[in-house]
Amino acid sequence: MSDSSSAPSVYSAYQGNTYLFGGNAPYVEEMYENYLSNPGSVPDNWRAYFDALQNVPATDGSHTKDVPHLPVINAFAERAKAGTTKVVHASGADSELGRQRTAVQQLIAAYRNVGARWADLDPLKRAERPAIPELEPSFYGFSDADIETVFNTSNTFFGKDTMSLRDLLNALRETYCGTIGAEYMYMTDQAQKRWWQQKLESARTNPKLTADQKKRVLDRLTAAEGLERFLHTKYVGQKRFSLEGGESFIVSMDELINQAGARGVQEIVIGMAHRGRLNVLVNSLGKLPADLFAEFDHTAPEDLPSGDVKYHQGFSSDVSTPGGPVHLSLAFNPSHLEIVNPVVEGSVRARMDRRADPLGKQVLPVIVHGDAAFAGQGVVMETLALAETRGYSTGGTVHIVINNQIGFTTSDPRDSRSTLYCSDIVKMIEAPVLHVNGDDPEAVVLATQLALEFRMEFQKDVVVDIVCFRKLGHNEQDTPALTQPLMYKKIAQHPGTRKLYADRLAAQGLGDTLGDDLVKAQRAAFDAGKNTTDPVITNFKSKYAVDWAPFLNKKWTDAGDTAIPLAEWKRLAERITKSPDHFTVHPLVKKVLDDRAAMGRGEVNVDWGMGEHMAFASLVASGYPIRLSGEDCGRGTFTHRHAVLHDQNREKFDEGTYVPLQNVADNQAPFVVIDSILSEEAVLAFEYGYASNDPNTLVIWEAQFGDFANGAQVVIDQFIASGEVKWGRVNGITLMLPHGYEGQGPEHSSARLERFMQLSADTNMQVVQPTTASQIFHLLRRQMVRNLRKPLIIMTPKSLLRNKDATSPLSEFTKGGFQTVIPDVKDLKAEKVKRVIACSGKVYYDLAKKREEKGFDDVAIIRVEQLYPFPHKAFGAELKKYPNLADVVWCQDEPQNQGAWFFVQHYIHENMQEGQKLGYAGRAASASPAVGYSHLHQEQQKALVDAAFAKLKGFVLTK
Repeated sequence: MSDSSSAPSVYSAYQGNTYLFGGNAPYVEEMYENYLSNPGSVPDNWRAYFDALQNVPATDGSHTKDVPHLPVINAFAERAKAGTTKVVHASGADSELGRQRTAVQQLIAAYRNVGARWADLDPLKRAERPAIPELEPSFYGFSDADIETVFNTSNTFFGKDTMSLRDLLNALRETYCGTIGAEYMYMTDQAQKRWWQQKLESARTNPKLTADQKKRVLDRLTAAEGLERFLHTKYVGQKRFSLEGGESFIVSMDELINQAGARGVQEIVIGMAHRGRLNVLVNSLGKLPADLFAEFDHTAPEDLPSGDVKYHQGFSSDVSTPGGPVHLSLAFNPSHLEIVNPVVEGSVRARMDRRADPLGKQVLPVIVHGDAAFAGQGVVMETLALAETRGYSTGGTVHIVINNQIGFTTSDPRDSRSTLYCSDIVKMIEAPVLHVNGDDPEAVVLATQLALEFRMEFQKDVVVDIVCFRKLGHNEQDTPALTQPLMYKKIAQHPGTRKLYADRLAAQGLGDTLGDDLVKAQRAAFDAGKNTTDPVITNFKSKYAVDWAPFLNKKWTDAGDTAIPLAEWKRLAERITKSPDHFTVHPLVKKVLDDRAAMGRGEVNVDWGMGEHMAFASLVASGYPIRLSGEDCGRGTFTHRHAVLHDQNREKFDEGTYVPLQNVADNQAPFVVIDSILSEEAVLAFEYGYASNDPNTLVIWEAQFGDFANGAQVVIDQFIASGEVKWGRVNGITLMLPHGYEGQGPEHSSARLERFMQLSADTNMQVVQPTTASQIFHLLRRQMVRNLRKPLIIMTPKSLLRNKDATSPLSEFTKGGFQTVIPDVKDLKAEKVKRVIACSGKVYYDLAKKREEKGFDDVAIIRVEQLYPFPHKAFGAELKKYPNLADVVWCQDEPQNQGAWFFVQHYIHENMQEGQKLGYAGRAASASPAVGYSHLHQEQQKALVDAAFAKLKGFVLTK
């Protein structure tokens, strides 16, 4: 490297000369031209400047020295005057050849882009091939006379640098228009695009199976068809959502499981709806047919409070593959189509994290779709949107579509969707799609192999769309010909995929009776309640398996030590209130950290944000991982959390962040905080799936506002509230739902507490509304310290986040625990108390303020912090403190038909004494959760607080 200190830089030369501006350009150019001809002809200062320019590389990066421009310009001028410069035109033949070469490249591109439109995909052959001029040679000006013309094809993977037009067309049609139609050209990653071209074109999309592999395919087809026909004849009319017409799906699953095992996958998590589910249970996961038949016979054990139908049941097993044991899990699934997708992804992410497998090399998500649901259900899009984000990626999902071309009962394809293919939604994440004819099971095998190979290579989603048909109705009691007479005439004439393939193998000399022999063996096995093959491994347990035994059969009243020693409190507080050296936090955040440091030292009371932070810090320091996700949850919707600090002087978007909770101890558990995409349904379902596979992690989903949980109601109803009683699935997910009436209108006030209360039964979950910083601290710690794993629904505050009355002294964190009921904190004479106001949430502080203003000493106010399971013992004890109690008033912010009132009134009544009266103080019933007019909100709030102290009106219940 040359010593730059001996000569001034070009930039410093520009800085030192104020005469280098546009108006002097001609003068400078002339001076430079003179310098190039004779450096001594220019003044010394100019020569020094131009000398420096010679050290600047040319635009092509070379160090070629500049030469005088004038001689070159003059030479071109002289040639122009002499008429020796002219444009050379190509000959007609050369021009046509160039055009044809370009046309060949356009033809190749056309087949790669839209060749799938001509693919032979429909087993029923109902539609004629569409007219696509771009796939015809004549579109590019070719005629029969050009068919043997040889062109350069070096940019293809057909194995030849040159091909005749005839051979090229045959190769393109064989590759892109056979029984596999590939879509991948919309991908922007050139390496991935070329990967598909190489895989498809080098094999011309032609499966190459050995005789044994073909026999295996026929065996799986026979098992799939055999189970359906056995059930159809033995259990006539019972719902099972038959796979008949789509049996190649079982071939695909078989290939996927075995190939995944050979590639090092150790766990596969499968999500699917009802269609073919029983077949997957028996023929893919190895469930004993006898156990399935017992469910049809109603002789299977029924030991759950509720249970579910057989085609919603999950299952798990360990099977042998060429690469070793693979654990298979079929997720439990409600009838709400596609909602299981994000649950599966969350379960997979938990398994990946447990294995320290960030790329998903060991865990594979497989999601099976119906064609109508894949195109129609919004959760599909939401889940796809998670696929390549940091907090939710799972290394790519293999999607398989059982495309029976009918969905439910849509009688006209023009009504089924607005896209060409049911899979078009995946183009939003540039996932490739392989459409394949279900009547060509060998093509199904190839498509499955390619899909898995792509996923493992690039960690991206991929789709195998198996185009098939549905032999029977939507269920076995349905008569589909009522609305699809034409389709079902075709189906009635179809011999079945198994028969077609058996005949094909017989024609290839693999045995005339092979198909019939397999049918007989399969029938005999089913009669005996067995499988013809048994891949299931018994007594195998992976070191990554989760032991749920410690979390079963626990009671909500079980105690948990949630206080922490003072020394540990101070140590943790110091760690979470520091930022690294040379890290500039925002002044507002700096104040928050300073205030928290003072709280940690016990100088001031602890606020909500600090209480929450200390709960997190103490848990990760004790070995409990935490995963917190939601919209803007790193900062907190109301800027109370600040779990992620941002360097105000950072220069790159992906640098300059610091998470104090990741730095509380040397061997701490992980703390993960994720600002999610703008989705409620998929993100909450993902977190439920994560928690369902990891009881040792505190998994929290926080809504931006509690109202927005509406968008995830299916997840709450079908999984969180009822998963345990239906499927026996224990889950400790925590929901933080900001709730409180502060005049922010209908959509920013209520977390719909009443809906959770309505769903509460069978001790299925915990619904709480804490009102102090120490309460949230103990509550969060209790969720992990106890071995009870039940969903925890927290109505978190908004205005209380900064309300000094909601702060707690340090002593409440180093002793005590979560209080399900908080007694009246005022020093009242018990015999004087005539009324108890029971309430929950923010309204307590309004009531306490009113009592203080009016000087009432005969009214006690108690807070019900846990609304379900209702704390009868603690609540009853509070009422018994007051011997002269005449009435109890339930006061709430919410309208009368909302909130907790309708659900707690019988709990309260149960704990009252004879002669005592129960009344209500709150907003009147309303169709809207809250009013949008600020003045009306204030009037209502004042009225309900006044009513709590006034004479009982309206509904009064006397015991």
